[in-house]
Amino acid sequence: MDVIIPDWNAPAKIKAISTTRDGGISLPPYDGLNLGMHVGDKPDVVQTNRDLLVREHHFPAKPVWLEQTHSTVVQRVCEPTDEVMAADGAITTASSVVCGVMTADCLPVLLTDTEGTQVAAVHAGWRGLANGIVENAVSQFDKPVMAWLGPAIGANAFEVGQDVFEVFVSHDPTAEWAFRSKGNGKYLADMFLLATQRLKAAGVEDITVSGLCTYSDPSRFYSYRRQGVTGRQASFIWIEK
Repeated sequence: MDVIIPDWNAPAKIKAISTTRDGGISLPPYDGLNLGMHVGDKPDVVQTNRDLLVREHHFPAKPVWLEQTHSTVVQRVCEPTDEVMAADGAITTASSVVCGVMTADCLPVLLTDTEGTQVAAVHAGWRGLANGIVENAVSQFDKPVMAWLGPAIGANAFEVGQDVFEVFVSHDPTAEWAFRSKGNGKYLADMFLLATQRLKAAGVEDITVSGLCTYSDPSRFYSYRRQGVTGRQASFIWIEK
C-alpha cells in the first residue's frame, strides 16, 4: 500500500499519512483504495478498504469520518466515534482519535502544535479556503501551529473563473499572486499558495507543501476534475500515546 508520510518538523509523537489509490480492492472507475462511501462505490468494498488501511498502518482507532460539504465547520472530537459528522475539519487533543479528511483535488491541510498536544485535519476546497476554514482551525489552537499541505490539484491544472479570483483578491490583494490569467475571465489558481497565504496571515510560519498534483498523476491519485466519477484518497493525523 503506497502512502505518503509527510516530511515536516512535527514532534515525534505526531503521526500522519496521506493515502494514494494503491492497495485497495475497488473496481473501475474507483480502482484501488477508494475510501469514499458517497461516490457510488459498493459500501462493503469501501469498508474493506478502510479496514485494510487501519490494520496495515496500525491506527490506534478507526478514523473519524466526516460528511464534507465545503463548509468552514471544524468539529472538536474527544473520543473515537462511528458517527459521521457534518464538518470539513476535525480537531482533537485525544491520543485515541484519528482525524482525517477525504479529497480528490481539494487540499488536505494537516495541523499540529509545536508540542504535539493537539492536531487537526482540514478539507480545504476553494470555497472553504475562501470562507476561512483554515483560520477557523488555527484559531482553536493555543500554542504555535505547523502545517502540512497534502496532494491537491496543481497550479497548472486548476482552472477557475473571475468569481473565484475576485473572492480571494477582495479578501487579500496579494492573493493575486496565486492566479495566472488565461484570458476571457479564466485563471489557473495555485491552491498551495492560497492556503499558505491564509496560514501565514493566521500566524502559522512553519508550513510544508507537498506540491503533489492529483490531476496530473492518474496512476497515483483520484481526481474529480480529471474523471468526474472517481474515488477519494484521505489524509490522517493523530497523537501517538
